[in-house]
Amino acid sequence: MVPEEEIQEISIQIPKTDKPRLVIIGGGFAGLRLIKKLANENLQVVVLDRHNYHTFQPLLYQVATAGLEPGSIAGPLRKFMEEKEDYHFRLAKVTKINPEKKTVSTPVGDLSYDYLVIACGSKTNYFGKDKEFKDALPIKQIPQALNLRSHILQNFEKAVNTKDTYELQSLLNIVIVGGGPTGVEVAGAFGELKDHVLPKDYPELNFKQMNIYLVEGLPHLLNGMSKTASRKAHKYLKDFNVNILLNTMVDSYNGKTVRLSSGEELPSQTLIWAAGVTGNIIPGLPDDCIEKSQYIVDEFNQVKGFDDVFAVGDIALMKTKKNPKGFPMLAPVAIQQGENLADNIKAIINGSKKLSPFRYTNKGYMATVGRNRAVVDMPNGLSFGGFSAWTAWMFVHLLYLIGFRNKLVVLNNWIWNYFTYDKGIRLIIRPFDKQEKRKQQEAEL
Repeated sequence: MVPEEEIQEISIQIPKTDKPRLVIIGGGFAGLRLIKKLANENLQVVVLDRHNYHTFQPLLYQVATAGLEPGSIAGPLRKFMEEKEDYHFRLAKVTKINPEKKTVSTPVGDLSYDYLVIACGSKTNYFGKDKEFKDALPIKQIPQALNLRSHILQNFEKAVNTKDTYELQSLLNIVIVGGGPTGVEVAGAFGELKDHVLPKDYPELNFKQMNIYLVEGLPHLLNGMSKTASRKAHKYLKDFNVNILLNTMVDSYNGKTVRLSSGEELPSQTLIWAAGVTGNIIPGLPDDCIEKSQYIVDEFNQVKGFDDVFAVGDIALMKTKKNPKGFPMLAPVAIQQGENLADNIKAIINGSKKLSPFRYTNKGYMATVGRNRAVVDMPNGLSFGGFSAWTAWMFVHLLYLIGFRNKLVVLNNWIWNYFTYDKGIRLIIRPFDKQEKRKQQEAEL
């Protein structure tokens, strides 16, 4: 239990308690499952996050492409704690973990814990080339999605008044790095905008001049999904005239020109980075419990060398015989690990020494490439695409969205968009500013 005298010294103001204190860093998919499943337990739960909301990241690209408002894919973290006894949220970024003191440090002070769960997720991975891609636009957070939306619309507004041919081409062209689900979905969304929405908004522009490039370093799209899904996604994107560059890497980007590994240069003022993520490591724990920017955990999600520190989701590296490289950084893994860890924490505080090892249930993989176009890989090996896959994709994403209101808003938007081809949120509410974006990027790093 947290000593009373220590509670009085800490800067983060949390009520005194005789209960064990569980501190959760991060309100993502895993953190949210812990919050829900540990209700009414003999615990004081404190959640720390640098944002006061949970983000449904699989639909971030629709915010970026003017399909949804950010409020429809996010929910305030404090709302999930309503009517839960001794649950507390504090808006704070954890800067260090101090295992010898059993505290975490934040800019507003330290907080002691009895049990610590690290669920801070992942961040954009530039593979060691942060300086070369300082002008790239990531799409991991709501502010980044809003930046991308404003940036694109501002470019089209500039294009209307541009006479220089090269400048015009660089304003219209969009380059997407990464052929995984996010990259494929972003490319498909821009393909729909190009064909059905933007020509009506900007009749002065010839959108046949607009090029959408999808750059992937591997010989196929959707690595990790089946060859059938990859082929179908490739065909769907070709239907949108997306230029797919396989076996190609991006070497550098200066804000106006994209240089490829082949030596080719593409004029573009929009480089969207969807090429991967890396664990969002917090300083403080020993180096021997960290590998490839993830915390090494056992089958109970306990961090190597600790029995009171846990890691779940993207930040956790759990190697098994079946998954020797660890589990993929996906929402279903985070959700299931959060649920399993909640059960184990209940067992620990109730004095049970028998913990349940994590067992991942693969429920399939999917990606959408626009209206009536999606691909689905089922756990039994069945792979399918087209309208049925698209409706399955919509159903699953609505099912996992947080809150009835958000489900209703998103469904209404999708129905409206389907029948009208109108993405009605093409508003520049907060103009994109490169300097502000770089500050956000530095804060993320």
